[in-house]
Amino acid sequence: MEEEIYLTQEGLDKLKEDLERMKTVDRLEIAKMIGEAKSFGDLSENSEYDAAKLKESQLETKILEYENKIKMAKIIDKNSINTDKVGVGCKVKLYDEDFDEEVEYKIMGATESDPTCGMISNQSPVGKALIGAKVGDIVSVKTPGGICSYKVLEISI
Repeated sequence: MEEEIYLTQEGLDKLKEDLERMKTVDRLEIAKMIGEAKSFGDLSENSEYDAAKLKESQLETKILEYENKIKMAKIIDKNSINTDKVGVGCKVKLYDEDFDEEVEYKIMGATESDPTCGMISNQSPVGKALIGAKVGDIVSVKTPGGICSYKVLEISI
């Protein structure tokens, strides 16, 4: 079974925009590179041709990946987010027991996550552990740095 890809509407729009650019502009650029490389003659020893064909293959793989993400997209609707428990699209204020500090994360789908901006993936160790937690729950998470404990202080949109 294929996994749902959680996206905001803005994230889905950006994926569609990027896909359209890849299918038009990027494909055309690579076709020109291949044509130019062919003009150099013998393809069996033509590194420019090999590089252009590799780029073409990588682009086509990326196009298929984006098409699949769009097909499997589940839009995060802010109006239907339940703040009784942590879910995708929620902001979560936590007390980090190990560092004695409050932290705040927004749980996003992997495509839109950006830990440097406080947006973590629902597939990350912390994100997975928080899904379903309620205010007051203490969640322990096994991370590469060891086990971390968080107390859920607040859940919002």
